[in-house]
Amino acid sequence: MTEQKRCKTKVKPYSCSSVADVYSETTGAFYSDQFCQTQTSRPHRELKSALMSLWFGKRSSVVRAEILLYRMRGLSNDHLSCCVNTLLQTLSATWELADLLEKWEAVDNSANSDNVPVQLKRVLAAMRSTLPEPAPHRDFLRCLDRNRVRLYTQHDADEVFLSILNFIQQQIDDKALAFEIQNLYKISVETHLQCLECSSVQTQTSYLLSLPVHIREDHNSLEACLTSFFEPQELRDINCCFCAQCGNKTPSKKGIKLLSLPRILCMHLKRFRNSRGFTQKLDCSVTFPKTFDFSETVQEAFSTNFAQDDCTYTLFAVVVHSGTASFGHYTAYVHHRMNQHWYYANDSHVKQVSWEDVQTSYGKPHRHTAYMLMYRRGLQNEEQQPELSG
Repeated sequence: MTEQKRCKTKVKPYSCSSVADVYSETTGAFYSDQFCQTQTSRPHRELKSALMSLWFGKRSSVVRAEILLYRMRGLSNDHLSCCVNTLLQTLSATWELADLLEKWEAVDNSANSDNVPVQLKRVLAAMRSTLPEPAPHRDFLRCLDRNRVRLYTQHDADEVFLSILNFIQQQIDDKALAFEIQNLYKISVETHLQCLECSSVQTQTSYLLSLPVHIREDHNSLEACLTSFFEPQELRDINCCFCAQCGNKTPSKKGIKLLSLPRILCMHLKRFRNSRGFTQKLDCSVTFPKTFDFSETVQEAFSTNFAQDDCTYTLFAVVVHSGTASFGHYTAYVHHRMNQHWYYANDSHVKQVSWEDVQTSYGKPHRHTAYMLMYRRGLQNEEQQPELSG
């Protein structure tokens, strides 16, 4: 910044809010006066010092200021809560969800302790704070427990994810807002069932909130798994379906076509398989891209009624399962919206990592395997926010 510019910008050099205003003006970064004026917290004092150093020309302080501004809060493992902790990190990275919940003003009453969307809104707000200690989330865990997502229990991440979305639909009193939240994840599909004896076709529309992708026991790619998911399957023997025209169960061919794709596309890599009463985990490799175009990856997946133009998706979160089917641990890789870095969240421990680290969750030779993938529609640079710069 030139001396002439400094003279034109009339600030009191020791005013924290003024320094924040100048900092925001010179970098284009969003900064909250309320945050800056909080002087009792050590991180806030450190950020104030870093910003003032930047104002007085100590440009190396930008790095420290960036760390404080973009801090990700961990979550303590409370009563085997790693599954919920991991999902909260992915939901926190889904800024569209937090924005919608912020619009909602819940009625303040004693029933709020059992209301999942109320408690979710509170914990997501706490996770946005830059305080160094883990975000408080015990009330959210107890709320889930009262809604039968029990404490002291190892859960399946996809099941808990779908349960949370269902609780939002059931318990939020603003039904229009609940519909908006559902639409964030809603994958509308058209199921075709063709009788192989009379060739009649039955069509049914439905929706999914998570795409269940089957994997093979050898090497897989996400693209190959999606292609397999949308391939028509023949149903015979005990899998025969009732044909109204034939009047009995007949062999048939079943296929699924997409009617619409959501803003947030969640895919569940089905790594657990039941065999002879035992559950087995598949640690096989499943590669997945940072960005892919659904219309190019699975060209045959679309219904003739599909009308969307943009089918490009960018990865922003990975739910990881480590261990076996009977005993495991969940963690998450999350792409930060503000600084465009990847972070690894392991309960209360959060650290910055690289894309190469994220790729270790492909599978073999690692037992640290991707279990759920969260993609956002659009290219990464379309979501990029201003970064701190020196």
